[in-house]
Amino acid sequence: MTSLRSLPSVDFLLQQGSGLIRTYGRPLTVRALRETLETVREEVRAGSEMPPIERILKLTETRLADWVRPSLEPVINATGVILHTNLGRAPLSKAAIQAMLTVSGGYSNLEFDLESGKRGSRLIHAEALLTQLTGSEAAVVVNNCASAVLLVLSALARGKRVVIARSQLVEIGGGFRVPDVMKQSGAKLVEVGTTNKVRLDDYEEALSGAPALFMRAHRSNFRITGFTEEPSLKQLAELAHQHGTILLDDLGSGTLLDVTRYGLAHEPTVQESLEAGADVVMFSGDKLLGGPQAGIILGRADLLAKIKKHPLARAVRADKTRLAALSATLLHYLKDEAEREIPIWQMMAEKPERLRARAQAWQAWLGFGEVVPSESAIGGGSLPGETLPTFVLSLSVKSPEKVLASLRKRTPPIIARTENNRVLLDPRTVLPEQEPLLLTALAEAARV
Repeated sequence: MTSLRSLPSVDFLLQQGSGLIRTYGRPLTVRALRETLETVREEVRAGSEMPPIERILKLTETRLADWVRPSLEPVINATGVILHTNLGRAPLSKAAIQAMLTVSGGYSNLEFDLESGKRGSRLIHAEALLTQLTGSEAAVVVNNCASAVLLVLSALARGKRVVIARSQLVEIGGGFRVPDVMKQSGAKLVEVGTTNKVRLDDYEEALSGAPALFMRAHRSNFRITGFTEEPSLKQLAELAHQHGTILLDDLGSGTLLDVTRYGLAHEPTVQESLEAGADVVMFSGDKLLGGPQAGIILGRADLLAKIKKHPLARAVRADKTRLAALSATLLHYLKDEAEREIPIWQMMAEKPERLRARAQAWQAWLGFGEVVPSESAIGGGSLPGETLPTFVLSLSVKSPEKVLASLRKRTPPIIARTENNRVLLDPRTVLPEQEPLLLTALAEAARV
């Protein structure tokens, strides 16, 4: 049996592995060496041979690399789901990324008025762009749409009755439920109508008695079809205003462009909501807008003033990098270049013929696979059930799950999907600069 007396000391290993200190720092290296030595000690006690010094140092280096590897890392999305919630939703435009780098590399005028030399407000940085684009009187940006809804209800509906259709008491990803948010805000939920039918009379009847306001929650992640009925947003706005109350519209995804141009079902735009008479509109920044994660609140200046002053507004405010990326994204719309510069719109505008050509190029490079028609999904709780025609590279392999697992272990990881026991890769969501890495990984994974 190997004697533990031959186990090298930490100090000796530090001398032999000085490169580890230069790369990882002394404290972390010492900790890793001690843990590696403890593992080796247990293995020797169990009857294993004492490993050479080089092996101990290699094990320590592997341990250190695992410790410092970021848990959040970029991946290649070959699923064809454009707004993949689990993969970070909308990729940012080059201008948005540069804007984040510019303001985060040093100091900025986040809350400093350059003209007066006094304290300013971070709320102004995206507000002008949002009001120009939508015609809204005012705007507020917070960290996501869920917090936007909570803030609006807390500021405008605390202690008040909020009338909403039963069919709109939705739950989105992560267990976020509209009724729970209302309860948290201090608002009193008033359900009207049935699961499939709600009429304008239902809303009017709910206005009798204590003061109330209306809210619509857009069903962005599911559909109700068949024997259904509900009043239009314009009808709700007119009824609310006739009774001296307000209408809140939670659009969820929110879009500034008409998606029907891509052959998709109509999705209410932010502009349409405001034009219909909604007093406050809320939507996400990282879905159909194509920007960073953010919650955007638009509407009447007097109502937005109350929202800005609410204590919760500070708790959910946006940081400088979010505001910079959002502003750069909004500029693409203002300059009428969104389809050219924002990745999700580039992906949605991609023609099937172009996608087939890319998939065929992959097939030719690899020397295997089959190019077949398929469907790309919008995803991200947007346009439920809507798809876009695409062409995918279909791989027939012994074990699709093993291939998927192998692809996920690559650097960067590659996320694909399976269908009918075949691995499918959709070029719609693979960025052009990612193709060489994808093809190299596929060539190796196909051997699994």
